[in-house]
Amino acid sequence: MPYRTGRCLFLAVVFVLMAGGIWPENVNTPLPATLTSAQIVEQIQRHNQSRAEGLKHYQAVRHYQVEYRGFSATLAAKMEVEVIFDASSGKSFRIVSQSGSKYLCEKVLKRAVDSEKEASRNTSATALTQANYRFRLAGSEILSGRPAYILDVEPLTASKFLYRGKIWVDAEEFAVAKIEAEPAKNPSFWIARTRIRHTNARTGGFWLPEKNRSETKVRIGGTAMLTIDYGSYQIVSNRSSQVDGF
Repeated sequence: MPYRTGRCLFLAVVFVLMAGGIWPENVNTPLPATLTSAQIVEQIQRHNQSRAEGLKHYQAVRHYQVEYRGFSATLAAKMEVEVIFDASSGKSFRIVSQSGSKYLCEKVLKRAVDSEKEASRNTSATALTQANYRFRLAGSEILSGRPAYILDVEPLTASKFLYRGKIWVDAEEFAVAKIEAEPAKNPSFWIARTRIRHTNARTGGFWLPEKNRSETKVRIGGTAMLTIDYGSYQIVSNRSSQVDGF
């Protein structure tokens, strides 16, 4: 009887974990074709070129949020930013609203927006290419129900635009689906370490940013957590312009 009770309890726990979506995904899952890291990176570049040729315009309202905890005090701030991308003119950003700590709005959230503005004007410096990174194939797994390659990425220079860590590359479309990394260059002496987790998702036929979560440890004590929800996209592509008359 105790054995049967324990087994039933174990199965019940397994069922709850699976139903709740926290059962671990398969690691080192066999992929349809075994490619080298160089071949995967080449396919990433082809995917990015295809997206650049097909994606003409999008807009979305992003939700930025930062919270700092330390020295028995908690500060928080929020900001909504309208982002418009146009293939002919690039990205533009407009702050729709902001609330909470003015200091965090100015020193964290607005700086995050400004950093993306700068990076968007210098795409070659941020690209996942062999000119910027050293790549190593680390394995594979099923990510959100799709097979993915896992690559270790090591920046060749200590640039503020680059990072070191792991990327997950969709094995069917060769889009970067997930990033877990830290900056290649520490942006400030006062920052001890920053961990970044970023996800992209397929929407409207294109892989676009979905969520970003950055956790920063401050040398003088405390932790700052920055999250970005990229919102819902309104997309215009070559195909939709031909069909819908845009």
